[in-house]
Amino acid sequence: MKTAILSDTHGLLRPEALAAIEQCELIIHAGDIGDPDILTQLAQIAPVHAVRGNNDLNLPWACEIPDRLTFDLQGWPTLLTHDIADVPALIESDTRLIITGHSHKPCIEWRGECLYLNPGSAGRRRFKLPVTLALLEVSATALVPQLIHLLP
Repeated sequence: MKTAILSDTHGLLRPEALAAIEQCELIIHAGDIGDPDILTQLAQIAPVHAVRGNNDLNLPWACEIPDRLTFDLQGWPTLLTHDIADVPALIESDTRLIITGHSHKPCIEWRGECLYLNPGSAGRRRFKLPVTLALLEVSATALVPQLIHLLP
């Protein structure tokens, strides 16, 4: 299953991001959404799992969006939360995929049998950090992540 992972759009859903995820079967947004229309646009492509980020907390439309989600992604127990600092208190022993955002710094790192994935920021550029999202090929036996740069 081809899965798109975005974070930190901060109200900007770039056409480059939409083009990169148009064939995905699932979309995961790791918070700091910034505008409810972003979730609406993403849901027109595929089902969406989303959490709110620290910049979404005081927005009335985001009050129903959870701070964290745990779900099974084709047999891979998954934790989705905005800030990696929250992971130690939330992680369960069988978790195999941890998706976070917040830092705007993309990271794909295996720690033992667990994949830590931060897709970076798909929205406005912060400092000199890249503008990115991640694609994740999910099968019963493998997680194959790929970082996608949206701007040169």
